[in-house]
Amino acid sequence: MQKKIKASRRSMGMNYAIREILVPAAAAAACGTKMYNFNIGDPNKWDFKTPEYFKETLRQAVDNTDNGYGDSQGSIGLRQAIVDREYEKNGIRIDTKDVYVTAGVSECINVMMGALVEPGDEILVPGPGYPSYAQYINFYEGKTVPYRMIEEEDWAPDVDMLENRITNRTKAIVVINPNNPTGAVYREKDLRRIGDIAAEYDIPIISDEIYDKIVFDGRFFSMSRLSSDVPRAVLNGFSKVNLMPGWRQGYAYFMDEHGLMDEIREGMMKQFRARICANVPCQEAARASLQGPQDYIADMNRKLRERAEFSHRRLNEIPGISANRPRGALYILPKVELTDWKTDKEFVYDVINSTGVVLVHGSGFCEEFGQGHFRSLLLPPVGTLSEAYDLLDRFMRKHQRSST
Repeated sequence: MQKKIKASRRSMGMNYAIREILVPAAAAAACGTKMYNFNIGDPNKWDFKTPEYFKETLRQAVDNTDNGYGDSQGSIGLRQAIVDREYEKNGIRIDTKDVYVTAGVSECINVMMGALVEPGDEILVPGPGYPSYAQYINFYEGKTVPYRMIEEEDWAPDVDMLENRITNRTKAIVVINPNNPTGAVYREKDLRRIGDIAAEYDIPIISDEIYDKIVFDGRFFSMSRLSSDVPRAVLNGFSKVNLMPGWRQGYAYFMDEHGLMDEIREGMMKQFRARICANVPCQEAARASLQGPQDYIADMNRKLRERAEFSHRRLNEIPGISANRPRGALYILPKVELTDWKTDKEFVYDVINSTGVVLVHGSGFCEEFGQGHFRSLLLPPVGTLSEAYDLLDRFMRKHQRSST
């Protein structure tokens, strides 16, 4: 008898909760249940559309470029547009040589962890936080060390815990602001404290700022504005603000006055050369998205703010559920009383099977600090949110009665 070939331990250990939840969702849909897919932060699945001039630029790029391989670091035109964008938004000056174009932020996380992590190395990540960081840290046999987001303080980072969890194996500090999954926008004073700690210990910061223009009260502080003695890389992309999720365009830029991360940059470039290049025509569209009219962003934020306010009010009306008000990004992370369920994952599966509302369990964003929560979206129109949360309300009231 032929012996089955085993997959690597690294690959089998990956578990991306946001999409793994599609397995029970597909089973519920197959039974004829009307589904409310509130698990994936894809604006284009709702009433947000890629601006027409992005699409027209892509059409022209396909016709007018040679469609051959591009620069492994990214086209010089896009990198210059990113330099200009960061100066316009944050008032900081970087150079095109410091910018690296990637196939979305996800590829950037993978490549960066591939360059940073040796087995046993530790990376500090927000808990709860976007799960790709933990997935790739673990894939490269590092150790994910979460630091708490304080729910009672509007999901502010616990900076004291962050400092207390630094060891001689700590290779980097990840910051995600605005935060996925909590919807928090961090205070400048907390971010400056994190910067001071990074400078004191010579630990680089990886700052994920992909939601930097999706902020509901205008308050956002970029880690690019820290003092020059803080080694850091800022990650951003075009999937959220620029409404181009399927086009897979992202970037990172380094700010490292003393060259502490020079070898990390070269390790990343070696990987970029091996993967050849990011999508060439889509880089032209990404460039145009930074240089053309930006008025659509104000309209997007207006709709998201309205939906955030509705979601916050409606979810807090449901027995057994409480939630902080989102301040940015595309998400809300309510707490749930686990009356009839052992875990938040069991709760989410029951909600899917009973109502068709597809949420993501909070422990999928951090086993230590995400338990007892679930993530939902701010993207659907208010009418759709209302239908789904009415179903969730009836579901919770039934379980509240059964537990008394």
